[in-house]
Amino acid sequence: MYGPGRLLVYGTQHILTMYGGVIAPPIIIGGAAHLKASDVALLVTAGLFISGLATLLQTLGVGPVGSRLPIVQGVSFASVSTMVSIASKDGVRPVLGAIIVAGIIGVIASTYFAKVVRFFPAVVTGSIITVIGASLLPTAFTWCMGGNSGAKDFGDPGNIGLAGITLLIIVLISRLFQGAISRLSILIGMAIGTLLAIVTGRADFSGVKHADIVALPQILHFGSPTFQIGAIISMTIVIFVIMTETTADILAIGEIVGTEVDDKRVAAGLRADMAATTVAPFFGSFPASAFAQNVGLVALTGIKSRFAVATGGGVLVLLGLMPVVGAVIAGIPFPVLGGAGIILFGSVTASGIRALARVDYGNGLNLVIVSVAFGFGLIPVGMPTFWDKFPDWFQVIMNSGISSAAISAVVLNIFFNEWKWGNKPGASVFAERENRVEQFGDRLEDDIPTASRSRDRRD
Repeated sequence: MYGPGRLLVYGTQHILTMYGGVIAPPIIIGGAAHLKASDVALLVTAGLFISGLATLLQTLGVGPVGSRLPIVQGVSFASVSTMVSIASKDGVRPVLGAIIVAGIIGVIASTYFAKVVRFFPAVVTGSIITVIGASLLPTAFTWCMGGNSGAKDFGDPGNIGLAGITLLIIVLISRLFQGAISRLSILIGMAIGTLLAIVTGRADFSGVKHADIVALPQILHFGSPTFQIGAIISMTIVIFVIMTETTADILAIGEIVGTEVDDKRVAAGLRADMAATTVAPFFGSFPASAFAQNVGLVALTGIKSRFAVATGGGVLVLLGLMPVVGAVIAGIPFPVLGGAGIILFGSVTASGIRALARVDYGNGLNLVIVSVAFGFGLIPVGMPTFWDKFPDWFQVIMNSGISSAAISAVVLNIFFNEWKWGNKPGASVFAERENRVEQFGDRLEDDIPTASRSRDRRD
């Protein structure tokens, strides 16, 4: 526990590191749902508010909920592709309904997820994360062109030039500076890009003067959630991917802090994740997950206090109570967002590729899994009308790259690497099953010791 001043400084540093990642998903979903600027501003402030509450719950804990580790929670990028697919067709309400149901399923599954997560090794999660990034990049390109395909200046060289300048600034800051400035490269690049847009008359912040400085979050501002079976199935798949990522982050932060993480602690962390996800739609926000960049910040700075991160969560809550902040963010020009989006979404793809680099491709079976998952996951990107003749519920599932990639990768992984019926010793599938590289280490049971084994070691 540090003094109040240091807690505030260290906590704010965490928020600055993850701020760009929190505000991007609401902006993307708002654009896909064709919401007006004031509604997008509400999505942003709701995302900040829920991220703050989720961070407080994760770090401080309430009973069996919360890992009590220095983990920052925020709106998950993993869910964006699926939510865009739903929102672009039916608006925000079915997205919110699907999140509620999927979140409840996640809360129930949290206790048992340490046993289920073996079905999500690196070959599965790496494929899914790579597809997520690749499927989001077209959104960044649309932003670079102006955001509105019906506008007269869509694709105007001025828009693309502004996006290019923003991207160039981010790249130069990342290369020429180190430490805090480098980690804030995206925010700095967006700020400079926005200033250039104001000077050239390509920015409109007229909505800021009508926004309240302080206001309580609005409950069900977008109306009652609606529940569509296809959307719920897709979102449930996303939730399991998010839980896999959060489990990895909990294990990583436990190792950095020097605290043993057993299955009970993993379950407690996932309950906080899923509880925040379930509540988020009532405030107009989206699924929450642990932010990996903040795990890296803990390792880099050596500031391992969960109370410092909790202070950062308090800062997020305060920002979420200030609609004027959301209005400012909603006014950022699309080309500026596009320049930053290329980096943000590209980094998601890079994270997936990094996970796939740990996979053993020795007998070619994992190569088949990756190939098929990529193929199915990129159908909505390369041929958006591919599933148009199928039933609506089927379209909702398969038109999301993450859902189609996840289904194909999980099923093929079970078929190739888990299902041993009919295999002979020495056969390729059998060998692959025994030598499979897990998401979190050589063997999952070594990474997540049970609570009983933890007590034995302490004794």
